[in-house]
Amino acid sequence: AGRFMGSDEELRDILSRYKVVAVVGLSNKPQRDGFLVGKYLLKHGYKVIPVNPMYQEVLGEKAYPDLVSLPYTPEIVDCFRKKEAMFDVVEDAIRSKAKVVWAQFGAGNLEALQRAVEAGLDVVVERCIMREYKRLFGERV
Repeated sequence: AGRFMGSDEELRDILSRYKVVAVVGLSNKPQRDGFLVGKYLLKHGYKVIPVNPMYQEVLGEKAYPDLVSLPYTPEIVDCFRKKEAMFDVVEDAIRSKAKVVWAQFGAGNLEALQRAVEAGLDVVVERCIMREYKRLFGERV
């Protein structure tokens, strides 16, 4: 079974072990948090997969309408959607065989995320993946 992850050790392990991140709700608007985070992850050696039906491409990467359309398995599903959308995101993350669902601030739907844990995925709730990376790997925010 999966677990809710939150300790520094757990987060450091996730961010070190997994390098393929599907960013659900990634926008091509530079002022949006998702864009800033996606750009940051790319710069730090992650493969970033934009998941947003409104775009063909974001940050120079091919975009996909949903997680189940990806041609390969995302390791981390980093979600910038509203809480109500998390049920669908979690079901797609389970189907796409992701390892971790990372719910950014505002996406922490515990009922949906509990389903991910029961299906064997690890879950990080209400934290920013970029902020945690900077904090844990010694870069100033």
